Amino acid sequence: MLNVDALESWEFPLLEQTYGPRETMLYAATLGFGRDPLCAGQLRFVYEKSLAAVPSFAAILCHPGRWTAAPDLGVTLNKTVHGEQRVFLHQPLPPAGEIVATARVQAVQDKGEKGALIHAARTIRDRATGAPLATILHSTFCRADGGFGRDFGSVPVAESVPARAPDLVLDIETRPEAAVLYRLNNDLNPLHIDPDYAARAGFDRPILHGLCTWGLAARAMLEGVLDYDETQLRSIEARFSRPVFPGETVRFQIWHQDGLCRFRARVEARDVVVLDAGRCLLGDGHEAPAYMVPA
Repeated sequence: MLNVDALESWEFPLLEQTYGPRETMLYAATLGFGRDPLCAGQLRFVYEKSLAAVPSFAAILCHPGRWTAAPDLGVTLNKTVHGEQRVFLHQPLPPAGEIVATARVQAVQDKGEKGALIHAARTIRDRATGAPLATILHSTFCRADGGFGRDFGSVPVAESVPARAPDLVLDIETRPEAAVLYRLNNDLNPLHIDPDYAARAGFDRPILHGLCTWGLAARAMLEGVLDYDETQLRSIEARFSRPVFPGETVRFQIWHQDGLCRFRARVEARDVVVLDAGRCLLGDGHEAPAYMVPA
């Protein structure tokens, strides 16, 4: 059972990172940018000439690591899964930088027999100026740790996609070695490469990183909606529903609304939804949601 008092008072160290074009291009390449060598829009994210950063890259910067492994928090680690992911860009992410981040436990929700949700937020800033670059909200679903009877903090509400037909459908084919490549973004969980480990977790083969599937949603927005203009993608969020296996084709269903897009991702070959309740804010004029305001 979760120790809610310990979570509420948890203090993260200052998180620091220096990154450059190599990390920026590697991240984009692991999402499949550059597969079409004649596409100028894709090349902007994998070629040092006029290099730009994919907005979802922010999700892996200044990552706090596996902090929920601390024994006094009461998290059953082998029963946790990535529940939801949100990123809000306060300004376009530079392709290189020296950055710092402050993090906090934003909220905890007791879901009873279903488990519990831990929402951890961090704000990335430019080290020299202190200007906020991005705020990330990472939500962990602890399947075995509900029933403690107390929530704290404000939590976002995931909204369903519209009931009508989507305005745009875009298929993205993943490579068979997609997980082997994506783990080079400092995510070395053996679930994504070790068949024996994956079998113990209930899968017949290694699965793709959830954050890779989520990053594909950013790629779908850049390709299908924004003509590769990363400055117009202000936020991206989604709930993880099912895993993707490397080599599968992910179909993105996108609905246009005023100043935003909603989306869902499916693997049609297995008739499963892999990302749900997706939402992207587009263009200027968007205030950060209350749970994304820099601390």
